[in-house]
Amino acid sequence: MPPAPENHLRLSWHDTQMMASLSPQTVMDYFCRKSNPFYDHLCNNETIRMQRLGVEHLHNMMGLEYILLHVAEPILYVIRKQHRHNPSEATPIADYYIIGGTVYKAPDLGNVINARILNTVVNLQAAFEETSSYARYHPNKGYTWDFSSNKVLSDKSKSDKKDANAAKDDNSGTLFQKQRVDMLLAELLRKFPPPIPPMLQNLQQPLQPGQLPTTTGTDGGATNSADNNATGPLDIATEAIDMKPPPEKKSK
Repeated sequence: MPPAPENHLRLSWHDTQMMASLSPQTVMDYFCRKSNPFYDHLCNNETIRMQRLGVEHLHNMMGLEYILLHVAEPILYVIRKQHRHNPSEATPIADYYIIGGTVYKAPDLGNVINARILNTVVNLQAAFEETSSYARYHPNKGYTWDFSSNKVLSDKSKSDKKDANAAKDDNSGTLFQKQRVDMLLAELLRKFPPPIPPMLQNLQQPLQPGQLPTTTGTDGGATNSADNNATGPLDIATEAIDMKPPPEKKSK
């Protein structure tokens, strides 16, 4: 069985002898070193190097080639691997970037999406496993949550309850809502007044000239308020106050 191809996304390469002299003019020679695992020695770049031709001859050749795609001196260089069909048409195959003299292969869109999905699934699985560990079941109560084993979550749940209660108290209603409710209650009270007790109805009746108000006695009969007053002048009790002056001080 042939061995599985090596994953270039996990590889990196650098040459310590040429790292300090990188520039847009020398970066292609740096990338085309024989020790570079990302470099294909059967490409057109190797052919023009052996024939000592210029890079401009690559446009007239067909096949695999490497070109300098982007430069951000002095740290970043992007090199593209492509297959040229004619002088005006080429199909991109892979991109490589050089940061600080180290060569890496840029992942394609499929690898980026797969990595993000895998990372999301792993985190979700860990969250579900941790959440299920706090679930408790009782035949009478059913399923409940118990965060007592985790002090951080327990304190957080308590603080969330306090914040929720405080928010309910603070957000009971705006000034406009309170005034609107008061106005509606006053309007309902005006349209549907409560029944007046008989005791208060007698007080509200107008009195005729010379008529004294009547009150309801304990036996249910109406009595005149003048009958409740004692006849004759009222005796006002007074208390005698001794107004003697203070004793004089005797000289020694």
